[in-house]
Amino acid sequence: MSEHTVTVRCVPATPCWVSLMARDLKDARAFYGPLLGWTFEPGPDRWGPYLRAVVDGVEVAGIGVVSGDWQPPVAWTTYFGIESADEAAARIRERGATVAVGPLAFDAGRVALAADLFGAAFGIWEGDLGCATWVNSPGAAVWIELRTVDPFAAALFYGEVFLWDSRDPAHFEVRYEHERVVLRSEGRSVAALRTATEVVPHWEVFFSVADTDAAVHHATALGGAVVDDPSESPYGRVARLRDAEGGVFSVISPNG
Repeated sequence: MSEHTVTVRCVPATPCWVSLMARDLKDARAFYGPLLGWTFEPGPDRWGPYLRAVVDGVEVAGIGVVSGDWQPPVAWTTYFGIESADEAAARIRERGATVAVGPLAFDAGRVALAADLFGAAFGIWEGDLGCATWVNSPGAAVWIELRTVDPFAAALFYGEVFLWDSRDPAHFEVRYEHERVVLRSEGRSVAALRTATEVVPHWEVFFSVADTDAAVHHATALGGAVVDDPSESPYGRVARLRDAEGGVFSVISPNG
């Protein structure tokens, strides 16, 4: 592993995985591999071709393709770890939100896809939560941010679904900082909910890069596009990009 790699135990109720639904695995691989330094390994193909992205021997993301005629927009989905996918799915429905798929058995666990009260899609994953998540290593998803019209109402929803109030404060904390509701896991900030009225509500994935400006130039050379130019944030220098098939994500050079 590189000297910048730090592993942290993934705990329930926080983001544990990110996955892209692409139209063409070859095109997605050709874009994200060079940009984020990923190599690829085959993953479970129950729902179509699927690859796991790997950096320094650690799986950091997934890329799949929808089989059949249905062609949804290319998009990244954030999955939250949970002890019981069935119980979490029931809590989602009880609060008036939507469970679109599952829970279903998948890759030695159970998975479901849902949308919150404002339409932001997310996943839930019941399985091995002994995963490693990275703090500063380039290529890893190091920050997840909900852009929504009412982050406080959204925080209440997710808090009830994932039982945030009952979590051990030694491993899990919810706080307000930098005009965001922030989730902290194992002593570090991992996700946030913030106000955004100019975009459709969604969970945005931020991948760590060594140099944000260089990553922007590299992304455009690979056929992507810049959505928001590089700028400073409380957590590092960020830029919002669109991949060659239209999937939106962000890159960040983390502070420290």
